[in-house]
Parts: sequence; structure tokens; C-alpha cells
Amino acid sequence: MNNFPFVTIGIPFYNAEFFLEDAIKSVLAQTYQNWELILVNDGSTDDSLKIAKKYMNLDSRIRLLDDGLNKKLPFRLNQIIDEAKYDYIVRMDADDIMHVNRLQIQLQFLEINKDVDLVSSSMYSIDINNKVVGKRIISDEVTISTLLKSNNQIIHPSIVARKSWFLRNKYDIFSERAEDYELWLRACFNGDLKIKIISEPLLFYREFGNLTKEKLLLSYKTTGFIFNKHKFKMSNFTILKAKIGIYFKIIVVYLLFALRGEGYLIFKRNSSLLPLDLLNAEKELLKAVRSYE
Repeated sequence: MNNFPFVTIGIPFYNAEFFLEDAIKSVLAQTYQNWELILVNDGSTDDSLKIAKKYMNLDSRIRLLDDGLNKKLPFRLNQIIDEAKYDYIVRMDADDIMHVNRLQIQLQFLEINKDVDLVSSSMYSIDINNKVVGKRIISDEVTISTLLKSNNQIIHPSIVARKSWFLRNKYDIFSERAEDYELWLRACFNGDLKIKIISEPLLFYREFGNLTKEKLLLSYKTTGFIFNKHKFKMSNFTILKAKIGIYFKIIVVYLLFALRGEGYLIFKRNSSLLPLDLLNAEKELLKAVRSYE
């Protein structure tokens, strides 16, 4: 493995004390070990920074960036791109968990397929207690048409990309909560979104118990901003249809949270697992978060 390329994994975090340690452990558990991990504190006020310092002191491949400020996720993602030492950048959120084979599978794909710049994967959905509650298998090709139909087609924290692509395609710091969707659309409009989605779930994505009305409403508001930003690249009918869809989603969010049925949104996105699949997924999750102290 010494001859294999190194990758940069970036985890921005803000008040993630309940989940950050498991995210870091899942990096340490990877079958592919040629990596550096950049932990970026976005002005946390809980014990997240203490956890990050603990693991930085345990492994020399881990480094911490901390300026004490809260500059939001898009800014921190661009910071990781600039700070990355290596030619591949791995996205990861502080409340998610990697499958132990994630780096090995995605990096091998990019090494073989030189014409592809990004690779993402399908995912398992987990709750705040690390219980697997569903899965989302994605196998569609990504086009402008599919992106306009769904902003959930690409699982953002499952992305591995060439640094050269990220340097050409930085995040829009004004697109908070939908910075990934803006990036995919912009790159697609520019003919620069050469991406492949692996149907195998390689990420344990924390949704249940971690989705708030405020987060959803900000996401939809930002999506409206994104459509206005790129309106000259779309027909009037497409823009109108997209905006109607946003208004409908906002109404649904208000209704579901008023009725305490917010879990419906997540169940709708995901499918259930057969008992044997569920057992295997939970075994893989446990392997990813075992202790390394």
C-alpha cells in the first residue's frame, strides 16, 4: 500500500460532541490507510474541540484547524480544499460514519477511471443512537434533468473527488445548507460534472433525529436563491416548475412538523432493509466505530 496515493479527508465540525468521535474512529478503521485527516473547527462551543485535540495527539496523520470563528460549512469546505496536501479529497460530515471499505473502493474506482472526477455512493440511514433504520440505493446517471428533479441524488458526504476538480469548482459561500446542490448544478451547466455513483452503500448517514424544521426551511430558501442565480441557464418553465416545487415542500414541512410527522420525510427518501441485510449493515457499522485507544 506504500505505493498507493494518499488522500485528504476533511471533516468540518460545529458542536458535534455526540458524534464526532465515531466519525473519526471510522476513518481510523479504514482498510485503506494512506490518508491525512483534517479536522476543522467552525467555532464550536461544546466539547467537540477537546475530542478533536485528543485524536490529533493520538495519530500524527490527523491535524486540526481552529480559528475560533463560526464561518459556516461552505467556507470550511473551501478551506479544506486549499489545505489538502494530496490529489484526492474525501468529504465527510462530523455526524456520519464511513463503511470500513469506503476509501479502498472509491479510490480504486478513480484510479482506474481517469475520465471521472468524482465518485459518490449509496448509503445507510442511521439515527442518533447509531441504529440502522433504512438505506438509499442510487444508481441513476447524473444529468441536469435528474438534478432539477431531485437535490438528493448525490449524497454529499459520500463524495471522493480529484483535488484538481475541486480547485476548479469551489463552493459558493452564500449557498448555506444547499452548497452541494449549487455546486453540482453549476458544474453540470459548465460541462464539468464527470461523476459516477456507486450503488453499494459506503456511508452511514445520520438523518433520523437530526433533521430540524429550521434546517429544511433554510435549505429550501437557499435552493430558491440557487435557481435565481442560474436562471439564465434554464427555461422560464423549468424555473417556474422548480419554484412551485419548493413552495410545495415548504408547506409540507410546516404541516408535518405541526403534526409531529417529520419522520415521514426521511422514510420517504429511504427503503427498509431485509433482516439479513440489516444484520450485516449493523455489523459493518460496529467494525467502523471500534475503539483504537
